[in-house]
Amino acid sequence: MTLDEIIRDAYLPAIKIIGVQDSAKARVQVLAIGLQESRFQWRRQMGNGPARSFWQMERGGGVHGVLNHQTSKAKARRLCAERRVNPDDMSVWTALENDDVLAAGFARLLLLTDPRALQEVTDALGSWDTYLRNWKPGRPHIETWATLHAEARDFVAKAAA
Repeated sequence: MTLDEIIRDAYLPAIKIIGVQDSAKARVQVLAIGLQESRFQWRRQMGNGPARSFWQMERGGGVHGVLNHQTSKAKARRLCAERRVNPDDMSVWTALENDDVLAAGFARLLLLTDPRALQEVTDALGSWDTYLRNWKPGRPHIETWATLHAEARDFVAKAAA
């Protein structure tokens, strides 16, 4: 999917349902993570791994965290109700693979659980730290991050112009 399709068809509908503030910072972070994790090409981790959605969330990790964190659980339940998914780890994890609105919402809500503020859109290294802290990737690839973060940042800036 293109970044425009991700924002229009997944991210913005999710933001409307969960009722969190949209911002350039959030858009850049969500897009950069999706690009890093799947290039917005794969909804299931390659090699049949444990992650699902373009944001490659795991059942016992991000999904469980969003469903149970005090900052996100009520919003996650609202999103699940709207998307007709039971608000439990297995149901959400299974649905993430084919429901991009649910997936974008869970990606944004996972960022909401971080007590640290989102970085300025130009802070690629700070954004990398946010990604590491919240996604806890098994094999992080910093060598691709700067380029993908710049792609997300440039897209968001161009869309705002």
